[in-house]
Amino acid sequence: MPELPEVETIKTAIEQSIGNTNIIKVLINNKNLREKIPDDFADKVIGAGICGYDRRGKYIIIRLDNGYSIIWHLGMSGRVKISDKMPEAVKHDHVIFETEKGVIVYNDARRFGLMTYCKTEDLTHHRLFAKTGIEPFDKALTEDYLYQKLKNKKVPIKEALLDQSIITGIGNIYASEALFEAGILPTREAGSLSLAECKIIIEEVVNVLKKAIKAGGSTLRDYQKPDGSLGYFQNMHCVYNKTGQKCSGCTCNVNQTGGIRKIVLGGRSTFYCPVKQK
Repeated sequence: MPELPEVETIKTAIEQSIGNTNIIKVLINNKNLREKIPDDFADKVIGAGICGYDRRGKYIIIRLDNGYSIIWHLGMSGRVKISDKMPEAVKHDHVIFETEKGVIVYNDARRFGLMTYCKTEDLTHHRLFAKTGIEPFDKALTEDYLYQKLKNKKVPIKEALLDQSIITGIGNIYASEALFEAGILPTREAGSLSLAECKIIIEEVVNVLKKAIKAGGSTLRDYQKPDGSLGYFQNMHCVYNKTGQKCSGCTCNVNQTGGIRKIVLGGRSTFYCPVKQK
């Protein structure tokens, strides 16, 4: 699933390629995604002008000048393609936006994505965002906030970081990477973390996400940038998907330690160094 860096990369690519322009046509080939696209979706957006782009967690938000906003989640395998003119249709091209500055195509083989709309003034209270936590780059994300959210939790810290009601946007890859950089075991009980450790986690979450955005995200399976190129942060992973290998800056005897380990927490693959993370 595209995580925050991948979604930010895609959002920025659309903004830079299409920018603020008018939507001429919307072609919906398949309404049946994770949730059905509203029947009046096209009526709400055709003829409107795009006036801004935002990201909330793993959602792309396209603000329109008619008072509505498009809410878009890419799901597990969603891809975005941008072209100067209407491309030849291919399988799983579910939604196509034709604008005065180009065409945006949403392709999703698994159909786990979502596309809907709401009044822009109601975005904060929309059901998809009403219970989401603080954005990783928000100044309100402080060590005291995180400490208060975690102090009574018995779950592993890795699972807590994936809880979108605490911090929104962190996914499986970047939770593993941030905990490695913070030197904290993913199995540590969330409530056992000190205020100082919460500060370190926030710092490393922000650092890892910024590096990943700069690298265009991580391409592991389905993810591609809208121009068809791949992200390259996967080449910078320290632990994710590196079972049995040395971790970054390793001075350990891998024959003794077994190298990076893989476990499953909350149904998600989790990678860590048993020496550097405590």
